[in-house]
Amino acid sequence: MDMIQVKRFTLEEYHELIDIGFLKEDDHIQLINGDLIEMVSKGRAHETCLRNLLRELPKLVGEKATLQSQSPIIIPPKSEPEPDFAIIRNRDDNYFSSHPQAEDILLVIEVADSSIKYDQDVKIPLYAKAGISDYWIFNLLDKCLECYSETYENQQGNFGYLNKRIFLNNQIIALPCFPDLQLDLSKVFPPS
Repeated sequence: MDMIQVKRFTLEEYHELIDIGFLKEDDHIQLINGDLIEMVSKGRAHETCLRNLLRELPKLVGEKATLQSQSPIIIPPKSEPEPDFAIIRNRDDNYFSSHPQAEDILLVIEVADSSIKYDQDVKIPLYAKAGISDYWIFNLLDKCLECYSETYENQQGNFGYLNKRIFLNNQIIALPCFPDLQLDLSKVFPPS
């Protein structure tokens, strides 16, 4: 009986594919758990939520941290997701020498409509295993913000978050990394 074996890519192999031009910037490919994942096109609600976050988050974060949007973060050994937003620690070289890693990340934010199951089922264990303490999903289908915190590993070796809090689209929430900074969700979610 022949066994079929799936090729899983390492971070180094993924970067080689980029370096030789096999993968291009506009391909919208991410490395997740060794798999090359093509990201689907975003709908109007998704893009509106992104624009609203791009307007509101810089006003809050200011110089306290660095805000990046749809840029890579490194999760060794086989993942380089590009979350919709990440609030990361300031660094003197502004991450010129390397992409942010888990210890640099204060908060990861994804905006989800058609990708909600993927962001819940794949990204939660990915970010939790990396030790990223706070993960938010702007759930556009249910019009709520899902806030995950406090990572764990169970006896079966599965990772997740102990706490899940739901905020409605008209509430105000404090940033976990800066509790004195509050985000008005009514300014972020697209209109119904």
